[in-house]
Amino acid sequence: MAATEFAPAKINLCLHVTGRRADGYHLLDSMVVFAGVGDRVSGTLADPPSLSVTGPMAAGLSGEGDNLVLRAARAMGLSAQIVLVKHLPVSSGIGGGSADAAAALRLLARLSGRSLPDAATVLALGADVPVCLEGRPVRMTGIGEGLAPLPALPDAWLVLANPGVAVSTPSIFRALARAENAPLPRDLPRLKTAAELAAFLMMQRNDLEPPAIALQPVIGRVKAQLSAQTGCLMARMSGSGATCFGLFADPLSASAAARAIRAAEPGWWVADAPLLQPQS
Repeated sequence: MAATEFAPAKINLCLHVTGRRADGYHLLDSMVVFAGVGDRVSGTLADPPSLSVTGPMAAGLSGEGDNLVLRAARAMGLSAQIVLVKHLPVSSGIGGGSADAAAALRLLARLSGRSLPDAATVLALGADVPVCLEGRPVRMTGIGEGLAPLPALPDAWLVLANPGVAVSTPSIFRALARAENAPLPRDLPRLKTAAELAAFLMMQRNDLEPPAIALQPVIGRVKAQLSAQTGCLMARMSGSGATCFGLFADPLSASAAARAIRAAEPGWWVADAPLLQPQS
């Protein structure tokens, strides 16, 4: 039996760095959502195990060694032949590899009937794997292990843009001016419209954005391109970059903005997609 799982892009609507542990890991407080664009992971239980990587963003990814999908399969203790269709850019601040690993875990659990690995095993795969496995809007705290559902979010659309530059997450954390910053408000409000969501987010931050722009100034240009589009309510870098997102209230404005950015910057990866809502 074969099956397929969707691996949606993870978007940090805001990301506050609130401290640093003795072991060097940074503490975060972040609102995380998922977009309706992503990779596909399919496969079947079979010997010998294998991973094939295809798709428009497959270049530079290997189906061998330390690929997160292979590590996820090993964590499940299963032998599977898996195909990863890669649509999301690699190392781009939208959790592509972590989303793929989470999709592989869901896929293998479904195929085998086994339970998912325990929380510690999932976190050991990567700090973003637990939130990607959750797959719904959450407040993420700690080093990625604290997950709490967000209050219901309004319908909204996202335009994602990535200029194709490599961003080193460790370098960005090292370039932080300070690691002890204010967290999100203790109680998050119920936001009824995309405009209200944007207004609230504009009062928050991505603390990794200033050092990322300092290291890769083109990120500032990506953010400016998004902000300049008609209907863009706010724009910000996601995660450690280099992908930025623009928030829109309707799909037509988002689609028009994505087309305009593609025309102006044909070398960039650009996608428009809805903000995914929890399934009832």
